[in-house]
Amino acid sequence: MPSAETYACLARLLHSGLTASLPPVRLLDRYLLRELLAPLGFCVGGFLLAWVAFDLFENLADLQKKHLGAGDIAELYLVQTPEFLVQVLPVALLLALLYALTTHARHNELTAMRAAGISLWRLALPYFGVGLLASVALLLLNEFWVPDTARHAERIESRRLASLTASDPDVVRNFGFTNTRDRRTWQMGAYHQQFGTMSQVQVDWALPDGERRWLFAGRGHLTNGVWTFYEVKEFREDPATPGRLVPALHTNVLVLPEFSETLEEIRSEIKISRRLGPRTARGLDIPIAEIRDYLRLHPNPSRSDQNWLFTKMHGRLATPWTCVVVVLIALPFGARAGRRNVFVGVAGSIVICFAYFVFQQVALALGTGGYLPPWLAGWLPNAAFALLGITLIMRGR
Repeated sequence: MPSAETYACLARLLHSGLTASLPPVRLLDRYLLRELLAPLGFCVGGFLLAWVAFDLFENLADLQKKHLGAGDIAELYLVQTPEFLVQVLPVALLLALLYALTTHARHNELTAMRAAGISLWRLALPYFGVGLLASVALLLLNEFWVPDTARHAERIESRRLASLTASDPDVVRNFGFTNTRDRRTWQMGAYHQQFGTMSQVQVDWALPDGERRWLFAGRGHLTNGVWTFYEVKEFREDPATPGRLVPALHTNVLVLPEFSETLEEIRSEIKISRRLGPRTARGLDIPIAEIRDYLRLHPNPSRSDQNWLFTKMHGRLATPWTCVVVVLIALPFGARAGRRNVFVGVAGSIVICFAYFVFQQVALALGTGGYLPPWLAGWLPNAAFALLGITLIMRGR
């Protein structure tokens, strides 16, 4: 049941007959916020407890095999919580909004507020404020915490294992990349990020006259901005037999100042290759800063890479604003008066939100495939469903 404070606030508004009286409106905003934040906290807390319980039940035996104690397990779930919040917060906000709005509607509070001259848009201002703050929070979590969640969790899970079985996190094995700017392809058996040294190196590139060269070296490193290779064998392509390699050089040390690759460029390649893995939705875990840094160091990516990276960047920018779209979807369903519309509103809005997430994945797939411009693929789901919510609100007035 609404509190006496609510009726007092509504009475003041009805008595004045206008909304220009600022103190009552502020009092009403505080009331609406309190009635929303309480169920929102319960929803987030309930989802969090359910996730920990189910995940712990499923993985407890594996965690015990890794000799993790209670403190390690608690730290593991604490590290993974931001990633979980990114996934569940829009849904929790939707359910909390529907609960708060249908409660107000069933007690005729929304009718009284509307009769006092307060529009639905003005009533929804606190809700949009919460949606905006939630979107900013998700954007920050996505950019600064979630991308490294898997790495932090892996370190916690492996901290109790024998040191002989643990690999050096600074060593990247079987790594390769293509410098599209200079048309050079690198492959290496191992690369040490801290020292910038590599072993089992293979580089192939094209000379200005079109001839291709292949370099095989036991190891190499960058010193004073110049690449130096050791135990080098260099081959060229036989002009008479394309595809056949002919020995061109065999030396212990070879200095190649014409190689322009920098350690920063290699670090960027490593970061992107780790984030990408199989090209799935997991690519959304690439921070925007890393995508921009990669594009700065690789100004001429292939068309497919360009579509993929720009689509992921726009998708990553657009995804957190789902919380604002959720407010627009919840308003027309939750604000309807009467008891008979409660379950219809909840079911209808959940179906629309499910359709939103499906549409989002389809749009991103079309963008990465080159069928839609990357900016349109990233922002189209938000724009389409925001317009749908606005249309339903206007029709419901």
